[in-house]
Amino acid sequence: MFHVEHRGEARYTADGSMARIFAITNQKGGVGKTTTAINLAASLAAAEVPTLLVDCDPQCNASSGLGFSPDEERPGLYQGLRREAAAEELLLATAMEGLALLPASRDLVGLNLELVQEPEREFRLRQLLEPVRERFGFVILDCPPALDLLNLNALVAADSLIVPMQCEYFALEGVAQLVKTVQAVQSVWNPALEIEGVLFTQFDERTNLSKQVADNLRQYFGDRVFRTAIPRAVRLAEAPSHGLPALLYDLKSRGTEAYLQLAHEVIERERTRQPSLAPDPAAAAASGAGSGNP
Repeated sequence: MFHVEHRGEARYTADGSMARIFAITNQKGGVGKTTTAINLAASLAAAEVPTLLVDCDPQCNASSGLGFSPDEERPGLYQGLRREAAAEELLLATAMEGLALLPASRDLVGLNLELVQEPEREFRLRQLLEPVRERFGFVILDCPPALDLLNLNALVAADSLIVPMQCEYFALEGVAQLVKTVQAVQSVWNPALEIEGVLFTQFDERTNLSKQVADNLRQYFGDRVFRTAIPRAVRLAEAPSHGLPALLYDLKSRGTEAYLQLAHEVIERERTRQPSLAPDPAAAAASGAGSGNP
């Protein structure tokens, strides 16, 4: 059973419960999906909730953002989806205590063709993760922007979606397509799939356009829009080049604080399902975070 060494009393144990799986998705590129996947996962781990980040993108940015450069010799999600390795064999410890990574490789780009004739090809990721779900409180899936087999596998495996959106005109155009995609997946492969929340990223409250788009999205999605908005922050952009989540790169930055607050929101929602979850990731992060061993 998964266990993380904590400083002080453990606030959460994964015994007897199954991880909630979030897909971080938006068919539009450049909206902060990978930044959100890395930093939300790290912030949940900082709250002493064992968390797994799965890099589903052949660009491997989530893997490199946690210090693991693309390595075709290292087994990862590609081997897992081809059923050449179990998830247990693929997990990597990261510099963030309580955070494990299932890495990507550029080989993933070929899976759309390699699995096209395979039965239940849409369920490969769900089946891969099933044996390790009880080891974690949360599983975060970093999705590619294209609506391909990798993205479909993530949507089929997920319990719910977190949708990063920039507050610009094109965000409104993408809403209808997003809803159609969710409905299509619900109707055929994953009827329980839901939108957990819309997350405003690279948000600049000083501009009228940001405010207008934010208001429109709140009218459409209601309380599914997260209260937290992620600001434009240089430190968030710098952290991946050091192979670190923002809270290990600069704990006091505005971006780090925003993602800790987002993790607090996610945990508060989940506490309605699992009351033992920790309520205060910011306080846990402030106590310090070190290396862990999943």
